[in-house]
Amino acid sequence: MSKKIKYATFVVAFLLVLVSGYGIYVYQSVKSTAHHIYEERKPLPSIPVSVNSGVKDKKKNAVDPEKLDPFTVLVLGVDERANDRGRSDSMILLAVNPAKESILMFNIPRDTRTTIVGHGMVDKINHAFAFGGVDMSIQTVEEFLQYPINYYLKVNMEGFSRIIDSLGGVDVNNPFSFDYEGYQFTKGEIHLNGSEALAFSRMRFEDPRGDLGRNERQREILLDLISKSLNVSTVFKLESILDEIGTSVKTDISFDEMKSFMLDYRTKLNRIEQVEVKGRGEKINGVWYYIVSDEQRDEISSLLKVHME
Repeated sequence: MSKKIKYATFVVAFLLVLVSGYGIYVYQSVKSTAHHIYEERKPLPSIPVSVNSGVKDKKKNAVDPEKLDPFTVLVLGVDERANDRGRSDSMILLAVNPAKESILMFNIPRDTRTTIVGHGMVDKINHAFAFGGVDMSIQTVEEFLQYPINYYLKVNMEGFSRIIDSLGGVDVNNPFSFDYEGYQFTKGEIHLNGSEALAFSRMRFEDPRGDLGRNERQREILLDLISKSLNVSTVFKLESILDEIGTSVKTDISFDEMKSFMLDYRTKLNRIEQVEVKGRGEKINGVWYYIVSDEQRDEISSLLKVHME
């Protein structure tokens, strides 16, 4: 064997060892982080359920990743403070259906007036987290949508900005210029770092569409993050991303389920469809609410059920 061939063989072998070693490292790092952020969901005790049978029959354990079953995920962006559970700053539902090769995505406006399940009162839907954490939020959303939530993903909003930084920022299309929290956001295509993206996603009073415009900006950030997280180059930023995820995220999606969703589901999903929960603003006893009619709730619930068939 010539010296050149020997050298080439050695280089190829060395590269294979490096790639294999890094692959094992990545696998172990992801597994460790997945176990760290896993938080089992505990149903609230002794709560009367008034939702329809569709919610009762489709529990989390009914999702079989090996069969590519459809599933729902409630993403809670939480503004947590010291000695205070905080409130859900944003609530986004993802309905994933590989059979239809799509994800249905929509915000539930934070000021939506609805029954808070387990708290015995009608209030803003984002207050459910302050009263009873993830579990009360999920059951309240299930009641509102008349549809089961299979999984949740809770993200601390300050940590969310660091996750964005670890992915190299986000690219969004800003419909109009505005200033907020010391940042200037020009109209058109702009690149945002984590702190800028957080401010961009929070502004609502200067938006002509109010909370709906804010929700649209939040979805755009999430869409770009999903795109970046599925990019091959993300693997080489994995260590810093995992560090941020480990300190900022909690979920009841297990490591095995994550593997299946990434390996089996990812190639089957080609598009994300967005809808809007329509309503109107109204003051009741001096408090501002977003009022969603029964007809609109039924329309969103039906759309969700059809998408998940």
